[in-house]
Amino acid sequence: MERVLVTGAGGYIGTTLVPMLLEAGYQVRAIDRFFFGNDLLPDHPRLEKIKADSRQLGADHFRNVDHVIDLVAISNDPSGELFQEATYEINHESRVACARLAKMAGVKRYVLPSSCSIYGFQEPSVVCDETFKTNPLTTYAKANELAEHGVFPLADDDFCVVVLRQATVYGYSPRMRFDLAINGMTYGAWKTGTLPLMRDGTQWRPMVHVRDTARAQMFMLAAPVDKVNGQLFNVGSDANNYQLGPLAETIAGAVPKDVKVEWYGDADHRSYRVKFDKIEALGWKAEKTAVDGVNEIVERLENGTLDRTTRTITLDWYQELIRWQKIVHEAELGGAMLNLADGQAGRKTG
Repeated sequence: MERVLVTGAGGYIGTTLVPMLLEAGYQVRAIDRFFFGNDLLPDHPRLEKIKADSRQLGADHFRNVDHVIDLVAISNDPSGELFQEATYEINHESRVACARLAKMAGVKRYVLPSSCSIYGFQEPSVVCDETFKTNPLTTYAKANELAEHGVFPLADDDFCVVVLRQATVYGYSPRMRFDLAINGMTYGAWKTGTLPLMRDGTQWRPMVHVRDTARAQMFMLAAPVDKVNGQLFNVGSDANNYQLGPLAETIAGAVPKDVKVEWYGDADHRSYRVKFDKIEALGWKAEKTAVDGVNEIVERLENGTLDRTTRTITLDWYQELIRWQKIVHEAELGGAMLNLADGQAGRKTG
């Protein structure tokens, strides 16, 4: 029974991927800071949860590990811009260090989930394949590209390295995110009858369902080494290459109420279409489209098992944690709150 180490296991993709790995029969070592709670990964006899920072991993974390899926990341552009230093440390440096440690430990495969945002702004006529010149525009994209450059040289006959450039992810996950395009538009349309859309709607964006990208990562654990080692693959599908204006209309039509589109912000220059022929030639294909994602989110919103909270907006939650850290630090004394010293809790006065 093979063991997969997953960094960032408590995140949006990780909390979808880990149960899928367990269902497929793998043992899983799930590593995360668990900022969003470790209860999002239910206990399982083949699941080992380790609370650790990816910047502080050591050889012991990789003992008896067959494969690594290095998901850890500061995971969107606003967070990347506010926490630039941490984004480079985590998204770039810690992942390269993880790959090196994995190789030294005798791990067989290392999978790096990167991002199609590396392609940045492209002309509307361009459809980017894996050989296309990149144009990263944000800290998040730049750090991902540096990670790619750092892990590829480690590939050899004994250490299989695969990089997956994921399209923008959507769909329901236990660590839900409403700061992703399709998810956020779906919530706005369902909650208010207004769908927020960044101007001007002509920009292209590739999308992929969270379960589909998790399937792609699992696919690479068993794909023929000679077909994938040292290789880069875009993850998505042509059916999920959307212009955001028509995509908004599709989402509005799938939400069971009257919906109007509300434009905001300056024109978004992150426009790119992507080709996915390379991964599809190996036998992997996306199974879901935007309507599937909208339907599953709306169903949970309707039955009350899902809602938009601070915790579902990545940057808001990071800022909330920092705020509470300051409050706790100012209130505690000697590392404690009401129990000022050992034994004082049971001491009576009067």
